[in-house]
Amino acid sequence: MLTNQWMKAALLGLAIVTFPVAPGVNAEELRVVKKGTEATLDVPMNRAVVVESDVPFAELSIANPGIADISSLSDRTIYVLGKSPGITTLTLLDGSGRLITNVEVKVAADVTEFKERLRQILPGEKIEVRTANDGIVLSGTVSSSQRLQRALDLAERYAPDRVSNLMSVGGVQQVMLKVRFAEMQRSVSKSLSVSLGFNGGGSFGVNGGTGTLNNQGALGNAMGGNIPFANDNVGAVLFGFNAGSVQVGLLLEALEQKGVVRTLAEPNLSALSGQEATFLAGGEYPIPVSQERGTISVEYKPFGIELKFIPRVVDGDIINLELSAAVSAIDPTNSISVNGFSVSAFTRRETSTTVEMRDGESFAIAGLIEDEFLDNAAQLPWLGDVPVLGALFRSSDYQRSQTELVIIITAHLVTPTRGEALTLPTDRVKPPSEKDLFLFGRVARTDKSQSRAANEVAKQDFSGSYGYVMD
Repeated sequence: MLTNQWMKAALLGLAIVTFPVAPGVNAEELRVVKKGTEATLDVPMNRAVVVESDVPFAELSIANPGIADISSLSDRTIYVLGKSPGITTLTLLDGSGRLITNVEVKVAADVTEFKERLRQILPGEKIEVRTANDGIVLSGTVSSSQRLQRALDLAERYAPDRVSNLMSVGGVQQVMLKVRFAEMQRSVSKSLSVSLGFNGGGSFGVNGGTGTLNNQGALGNAMGGNIPFANDNVGAVLFGFNAGSVQVGLLLEALEQKGVVRTLAEPNLSALSGQEATFLAGGEYPIPVSQERGTISVEYKPFGIELKFIPRVVDGDIINLELSAAVSAIDPTNSISVNGFSVSAFTRRETSTTVEMRDGESFAIAGLIEDEFLDNAAQLPWLGDVPVLGALFRSSDYQRSQTELVIIITAHLVTPTRGEALTLPTDRVKPPSEKDLFLFGRVARTDKSQSRAANEVAKQDFSGSYGYVMD
């Protein structure tokens, strides 16, 4: 009898040493099953749990041996091994065959190590881990979509293709994108041309000229003291004198032009993280398109200020932006004719890229410096090469144009606000009354009765231009 008790004690000690349970689950190493009650036992898959009964039992049975395997270490101690995910029932009977208790055995994947790795890789994240059948269920709130993806990738290592994602992303997940198109165009052109004409009377007279005076009508007007109609220059001086019966006309044409063009477009657009947003301020231009059997259809091409972007808040205040922005306008100077239709061309500045930045930071995503230079010299052969006097038979022009273009983007994490705090460009300016319009010539008035944010701004004394109203 003493030898039998020593053998049972040795087997129990061997089971505990051979099949240790992971730290942190000490409550499941040893459970006391009370007589006449039903209990639940959680067993990790491929792990063992030792259960002790408060009364001796004579017979054990497991409903589904494929889920859990059992063996008795003594008349009070049971060794339970989890084999596959599922739920089964463990039944204990006494020596007379009466039921002692039923124990519900739940076998699930062991997520103890996964939880520990999750706390190490993503500290501070409120992620709850549960098991469902043979898979893992993740729930809770994470701070960014990038950390959510990290948790999913880690869970896939422990339960491939058996991960259920019930997590949500917290924090600010709305992005406002500010795009600024700034373009400067400068041009200068200079030209100097000389035309010389002769008119001789009598039967031996000679009519002729060079440059603008190289036709009979222009020469006749010049000899009469009139600047030819063909002149397109701003500055033109006509000189004439007689040498006997020969009339000589000299037309000097000079031109200098300078021009500066400034273009600025500043579209702003807000979108939820991961969602696409589009913006168009302009219109659509009809373009005829030939179809089969000689029919003509019309397609519409958008023009104006276009913006399309997809923001992604990847971690904290880091924003990934996939964007496409363009500014276009109709250019009738480069129109073509198709089947009797006149189709205008477009001038277009466009960029498409993907960048990453933090909240409030700016990025110059595109830039252009273009410098064009052109000069021409036209002259009569041989005569234009004569020193000094050759200038009377030569015309020259010079053109130069420069273009500078910069596209700058700024991204902000934004949250909604109350509508009363928003200012519209129409809040301060109201239609004038008949008295203000006809008696005082005022084309707009400020409505001081409104108690809105815009009215408070309008009361302030600003020097210069501000807001949407410019002096």
